[in-house]
Amino acid sequence: MSVTPHLFIPGPTTIPDEVRMAMNVPMIDMRSAEYPKLTLPIFEDMKKVFKMKDGRVFIFPSSGTGAWESAIQNTLKPGDKVLMSRFGQFSLLWVDMAERLGLKVELCDEEWGTGVPLEKYADILAKDKAHEIKAVFATHNETATGVTSDIAGVRKALDAAKHPALLFVDSVSGLGSLDMRMGDWGVDCCVSGSQKGFMLPTGLGILAVSQKALDANKSNGGMARCFFAWEDHIKTNDLGYFPYTPATQLLQGLRCSLDLIFAEGLDNVFARHHRLATGVRAAVDAWGLKLCAKEPKWHSDTVSAILAPEGIDSAGIVKTAYYRYNTSLGVGLNKVAGRVFRIGHLGALDEFMVGGVLFAVEMTLKDCGVPVKFGSGTGAAAEYFNKTATKAAELPKAKAA
Repeated sequence: MSVTPHLFIPGPTTIPDEVRMAMNVPMIDMRSAEYPKLTLPIFEDMKKVFKMKDGRVFIFPSSGTGAWESAIQNTLKPGDKVLMSRFGQFSLLWVDMAERLGLKVELCDEEWGTGVPLEKYADILAKDKAHEIKAVFATHNETATGVTSDIAGVRKALDAAKHPALLFVDSVSGLGSLDMRMGDWGVDCCVSGSQKGFMLPTGLGILAVSQKALDANKSNGGMARCFFAWEDHIKTNDLGYFPYTPATQLLQGLRCSLDLIFAEGLDNVFARHHRLATGVRAAVDAWGLKLCAKEPKWHSDTVSAILAPEGIDSAGIVKTAYYRYNTSLGVGLNKVAGRVFRIGHLGALDEFMVGGVLFAVEMTLKDCGVPVKFGSGTGAAAEYFNKTATKAAELPKAKAA
C-alpha cells in the first residue's frame, strides 16, 4: 500500500492542504492589471512577519541562498571588512559566500553546537574604533546543529560600541516559527525562504531590508549585480510587478500561508513551536540521548539535532527510519556527519505529528542497536503535552448541528 512519506526534515516542511490547493489553480497573467491585487498585499503582510519598522521586502524566485547573495551584493563592496561566526553548515556556507564575493571576513570560528559568540562580537566591535567593519553577520537558527542565537544580544553589542555597521541575519529556518523583531533589534537585512516556516515548496528567496540598508545601497553602490538588483525590483514591485517572470503559483501559496499564520496569531505560532520542541527534547532526555546544542540557551524550537550514541552511525538511523518506517529525518552535515540525526519540528505541526515521529524514532533506534525502552520518549512527550494542554474550559464550544 502506498502511504505518503512522513516528512520530519527541517525543510522543506509539510505543506498544508489549504496551501497546496491555493497553488493548484490556473495560471494567471503576471502583467495584467489584476496581478497587483495578489502581490501588493503580500509585500505589506510580509513586513508584519518580520516585525519591521521601515524598509521593504524583496521576494526572488530562488532559495534563501539567493537572498543571502542579494543582501551582500546590494550593500557591500569587494574588500569591505565584515564580522562573521561559523558554527554549523549554514553559517559555514554564508562565510564561504562572503569570501567568494570578495569580502574581508573577520571570523569567529566556534564549536559546533554553540552559536553567535556575543562576548567576542562585543570585544571586536569595541576595538574597531575606525569602524572598518561594515557589516555584522549572525545566523539566527543554525539548522545543521539545532542552535538558535540571540539576535537582540548582537544588537546590544553594536549599540554598546556605538558601531554603525549593518546587521545581517540569516533566519531561513527561523522566520515564521521563531520570533523575529527586525525593527526592535535593528536588523538591516534579514534572509529567509519559502520552504520552512512558510510551509511552501522551495523556490522563494525572501529578503527584508531596513531603510538604513536601502540608504547604504544608494550611497555605497554595492557590487556588480543583475538578477538580485534592488533597483530593478523597487521600480516594478511598487506597482505590484517584478522585473522578470515571477513564481506566481508560489506567491498564491504564500498568500494562503500568510492567512493561516495570521489566523493563528504570530505569538501563538511561536508558542506552539516552543511547546512542540520542548516535547521533543523531553523524549530525547528519556531516551538517554543528548542534543548537539551544548546548552539549553542554544536550543532551537524548529529543529533538534540529536547525537547518536557512541559506536552508532547516525546515517544508519536516518536510512533505517526512511526505508523501514517511511519517515524522513535530517542527516548530519559536514563536521557532524555520522554523528547526529535531526528531527525537524516546524511549520504545519501538532502534538499528534510529533508523537508519530517520536514513535518511529524509538523503533528505529531499537533496530539500530540503541537500548531504548519502547514508550520512554513518546511517553515523556505525551506527559508534557498533556500537562501543558489547553484546558477544556478554554476550548471553543462546538456548534449545534
